[in-house]
Amino acid sequence: MNQVILLLFVIASYIVLPAVMIWGWARWTKRREPRTPFSTLSLIGFTLGTVSGLLAISAMLYASAVGGFPFYDPSLMRTYRLGALFSLAALVFAIIGLWRPSPLRWHAPVCAVGTLVFWITAAAGE
Repeated sequence: MNQVILLLFVIASYIVLPAVMIWGWARWTKRREPRTPFSTLSLIGFTLGTVSGLLAISAMLYASAVGGFPFYDPSLMRTYRLGALFSLAALVFAIIGLWRPSPLRWHAPVCAVGTLVFWITAAAGE
């Protein structure tokens, strides 16, 4: 059972979440509706979630380049904290942006929750 959960987590983190991000940016560039305050808040949330995801990718690339981080490395802990803060801020903006339709209405909270779960799981595994 634990292996199935781990497999689902890996698929969600490394396949579904990047696909949602790419799909969301594609939807945003093709939007036809005028910008509203709520669509702008969804965009801010989605942007912060994307930044959090890019931070995760860059941290993994850096770790593979230097041979990994030592146990409880302070720079790794700061990276976890920063990524989680980006994700939490993204979630706040995404929830507020849910109140009105926009191209990123559902992409922003999915991205925020996905990256937040990634950071919590990564920190818990430390």
